[in-house]
Amino acid sequence: MKRLLCGFLLAMLAAGLTACGPQKKSVYPPTLSIQQLVVRPGGQWQLTVRIQNNSYGEMDFKSLDGRLQIAELVPIRLHTTFERDIPALAGDVIQLDVLPTAPMSAALQAIAGKGSAGSLAYRISGSTNAKPEQEKQPRDFDFNGNDWLSPVPGIPNTYR
Repeated sequence: MKRLLCGFLLAMLAAGLTACGPQKKSVYPPTLSIQQLVVRPGGQWQLTVRIQNNSYGEMDFKSLDGRLQIAELVPIRLHTTFERDIPALAGDVIQLDVLPTAPMSAALQAIAGKGSAGSLAYRISGSTNAKPEQEKQPRDFDFNGNDWLSPVPGIPNTYR
């Protein structure tokens, strides 16, 4: 009986010490979306991309490699390196310049005169490299999102 009691107490002590360690925070893939698109005079687009950290711990983002597809047109590549420490359940933005295809520019121009009533579907997909707070090495997180772009009233060549 004494052995059984000692074994039980030893097991309880081990369980208690295990519970004293740091709690592992849940890590979820981020969400990316276009916050703003500005058409520059030379035809180049400046994208403001929002990165939403959906994890319960801070993540250090390093790079983005993906594709942007406007409507059903041929997609273009998105690629940039950057350094952003985004807190848990928060977001931040990065800017990158891209050169659209002629059909993409034409599709955007077609909705420009419609004001906020015009909209154009887009899809952004790929992966971003980030290091979660409690991990030693960065890793790739896939993202895939779609939304709509509409002209911003009163601000020419700007879409949100």
